Amino acid sequence: MDLNAVKNEMLTEARDAANKFFNEKLGGEDRYACGFAWVTVYPKHKGNTKAGKAERQVLKELGMKLDWTGKAFQIWNPSGHGCQNVDTKEAGAVAAAAILKKYGFDAYAGSRLD
Repeated sequence: MDLNAVKNEMLTEARDAANKFFNEKLGGEDRYACGFAWVTVYPKHKGNTKAGKAERQVLKELGMKLDWTGKAFQIWNPSGHGCQNVDTKEAGAVAAAAILKKYGFDAYAGSRLD
């Protein structure tokens, strides 16, 4: 698996989805509910195994960081969209999670209001 290609595809799809939502649903105006969105990936292997260490290295190379639980990896605002609208950011996170799922990762989008 070419990790750079996967990362680029994930970020491109997230950016495109967020831009589409922002322009089509919000008319290009940053309004309504403010919030955050992210993608969480749960590793399939224990961290102290050879497979687990390799899996975690792949997740780090995809730009993910260990979350607050210490058991999952996250990337916040994968679209990189600069607005504050939670739905725009969530559209990007959903698109990013879909790409990661396509490559076999246990990925889920999450969001919360600010």
